[in-house]
Amino acid sequence: MDRRRPATGDTNADGSTDRALVRGLVNLLVAILLVCSLALGTALFAPQFIDGIDIGEQPSPSPEPPPAGERNPAVADSGNPGASSYETDVEMVRSATVEDFVHAKINDRRAAHDLPPLEWDGTVASVARAHSADMARRDYFAHRNPDGEAPADRFQDVANYCQGYGENIAKTWLGRRVSQADDDGIVRHRTAEGLATGLVNQWMNSTPHRRAILEEGRTPRWDRAGVGVYIADDGAVYAGQNFCQEW
Repeated sequence: MDRRRPATGDTNADGSTDRALVRGLVNLLVAILLVCSLALGTALFAPQFIDGIDIGEQPSPSPEPPPAGERNPAVADSGNPGASSYETDVEMVRSATVEDFVHAKINDRRAAHDLPPLEWDGTVASVARAHSADMARRDYFAHRNPDGEAPADRFQDVANYCQGYGENIAKTWLGRRVSQADDDGIVRHRTAEGLATGLVNQWMNSTPHRRAILEEGRTPRWDRAGVGVYIADDGAVYAGQNFCQEW
C-alpha cells in the first residue's frame, strides 16, 4: 500500500505566502501609523513661528500709564507730528502712551539713584517728537539732521529758555523680533509698556545715554525733560528724550 505523506511543499508555500502577506499588511499599517504619529507630533510640538517670528507667551495689554503732562503747549515745534500709532496682536500702541511710560520709567531709574524726578515739558517734548518723525521720514538716525542742525539748534528755533540741552535717541520696532544689548536678548515689543521698557533699557545699557539720564560726569543738572515718540506705518519706532537745564 502506498502510504504517501500529504505533500507539504505546496502547503508550506501557501502558508508562507499567507504569513508574508500578513506581515506586509502589518508593516504597512505600522508605517502608516508611524507617519501619522510623526505628522501629529510636528503639529503639536514644533516651535510656533509665523514668518520667522516666535509667537511665545502672549503679554497682557498695557495698564494706564501715569500721565506725563501737556501734549499741546502754547509754544511747540512746527514739525511736531502729533499722535501716531501701530496695532499689534495685543493692543493698539499709541505714541502718547509710550511717552508717558518712558517718562515715568526714567524718573523711576533716577529715583533709584537718589535723583529728583524730571518735570515734563511739553515744548521740549514737541522738539523731540518732531526730530523722531523727521528721522523716520528722511530715513536717518542721528542727533544732527541732514540740514546740519544739532539738538540745541532745533530747540532754539522754537524757544530759548534752556542754557543746557541734551538728547537721547533710540530706534526699534513693534511686532518684530529685535536684539537688545542686555539680559533681554531677543525681544518682540507688542505693547506700549513693553516698548517703553525696551527703550529705557537701551539707554540705560549705553554709557553715554545713561550718563545723560543720571547726570553723571559733566552732564548738566537737568530741570525738565520731554519724550517724543513717532511710530511709522511699518512698525518702526523712533524715540527721543530731550533734557533741559533752565537759565
